[in-house]
Amino acid sequence: MTKYSIYIFLSLFIFNLSLAKNIDIQEDIEIGYVCELEKKILKNSEYNYKTFLAKDLNEKNLDQFKIDAKQPEKLSINGLSVFLSENTKFDVKVVNKDIVLFKAFDNDKNYSESGIINRKSGELVHEITKDLKSENFEKDISFYVCS
Repeated sequence: MTKYSIYIFLSLFIFNLSLAKNIDIQEDIEIGYVCELEKKILKNSEYNYKTFLAKDLNEKNLDQFKIDAKQPEKLSINGLSVFLSENTKFDVKVVNKDIVLFKAFDNDKNYSESGIINRKSGELVHEITKDLKSENFEKDISFYVCS
């Protein structure tokens, strides 16, 4: 659990640093991953950041998660969600030898998806936030191990 807390803190720290420079694609990459769901944290009207292990969920792993980045600012994410696969306008795009960080909003800025993958360890965190403009926003945070 401590490992995940440190990883979340590090992810948020890197994410905050990247806001100063929302687009920073330093490498051309075309990578495919197979990712296994480890756990999910839910925050909604029923759960307040409750953690569920993969074995307790009826969700699939990611068989075809692909990242394609081209300098200076092209980034496409496929296989993680339909929203990200169909989106070509990311608000945050950071790609370097260690991480790929991305965040996208819908047109109304009421829904967002973000993610960070550590390219060395294969750890992926994917966050979906719904009803951003509401006090009762919902979060779905998934943790994967990718290879």
